[in-house]
Amino acid sequence: MIITGGSSGIGKALAAEFGAHGSKILITGRDQYNLDKTVEALSAKGISIVGLRADVSVEEDNKRMVEEAVKRFGTIDVLINNAGISMRALFEEADVAVIKKVMNINFFGMVYATKYCLPEIIRNRGSVIGISSIAGFRGLPGRTGYSASKFALNGFLEALRLELSPTGTHVLTACPGFTSTNIRKRALTKNGSVQGESPREEENMMTAEECARYIYAATVKRRRTLVLTTQGKLTVFMNRWLPGLADRIVFNFMSKEPNSPF
Repeated sequence: MIITGGSSGIGKALAAEFGAHGSKILITGRDQYNLDKTVEALSAKGISIVGLRADVSVEEDNKRMVEEAVKRFGTIDVLINNAGISMRALFEEADVAVIKKVMNINFFGMVYATKYCLPEIIRNRGSVIGISSIAGFRGLPGRTGYSASKFALNGFLEALRLELSPTGTHVLTACPGFTSTNIRKRALTKNGSVQGESPREEENMMTAEECARYIYAATVKRRRTLVLTTQGKLTVFMNRWLPGLADRIVFNFMSKEPNSPF
């Protein structure tokens, strides 16, 4: 199996969870040091894992990723499109290049990886998994580019699921709520610089390990959609049935973040 963005956060936790159940894993990431440390740590637990330095937003890197996985393991039965980046800025103040970067990583990175993995996955009646977000169901103020990328991911996976239904291939859209990872620390500001500090209380969030356990179970059960946390489920429900109230609650909730852009 392949996990993009697998050297930290949810990706690393997914590698540990799937690996503990016997999966042979190739993880990708842009930081060689973090890749090496993750491979070392998980190999010490008896997990069969290799790391490949690659950027999901570069199409050729995704082709190389698939070739390496097939070379190492003979085939690919599961792809987890996990690599992602966030942003935090008002749209009117944000450089369009920031939104393009978010889309290139979160959406087109998933498109490239899926495109090159798909023949093997179809052959194995395997799984394509996209790590989306509650922001893929409910647009979040101050995160227009991030929300757009996750809405696009959700639509892509829904269409792909229908296209692949005659083949027996499984497609899962997994939507964690707020999860304790580095994604907010690495979020881009209006000019593309890294935010550096999380605006939220990370210690009160679901852990990446708990999130990974839910995603593993949903994969085994071949579920189509997974929405995590009570807050996440309530947000999706309210957005569907009480959109006006959801607007007010989400705006008020997000505006209370430290140094909120609005």
